Amino acid sequence: MARAATTSDVFNAVAEPRRREILLFLLDRERPVTDVVDELQLDQPSVSKHLRVLRDVGLVRVRRDGRHKYYRTRAEGIRPLHDWASTFERYWSHQLLRVKERAEGMARAAERDAKKK
Repeated sequence: MARAATTSDVFNAVAEPRRREILLFLLDRERPVTDVVDELQLDQPSVSKHLRVLRDVGLVRVRRDGRHKYYRTRAEGIRPLHDWASTFERYWSHQLLRVKERAEGMARAAERDAKKK
C-alpha cells in the first residue's frame, strides 16, 4: 500500500521531528514565522515548508496581518492523533498496574526478610 503524502495525512505530517517541535512551540500562543525560525534555529524556508504541511493537514491555523503571518497549533487538528493513541491507554494502564503490584510484592518480601534477620 502506498504511503500517504505528508500534506494529506496527520500521522505522516507529525512523523517529522521538526514539525512536532513547531507544534509544541506554537501551542501556547500565536507566533510569527520569525519567532519559530529564531527559537528553533531553523532556516526560514524550511520553517515555511513545515508550516505549510502542518496547515494543509489542519494542525495549525494561520492569521494574516498585512504582510505578516501568525501561526498557532489547532487543538482540534490533533484529535485524530489523540484518539488513536488513546486506544493504547488501557494496555499501558494494565502494564503499569502490573509493575506497581510487582514492586509492592517485592517490598513486602523485603520487609519479611528484614524481620527474619
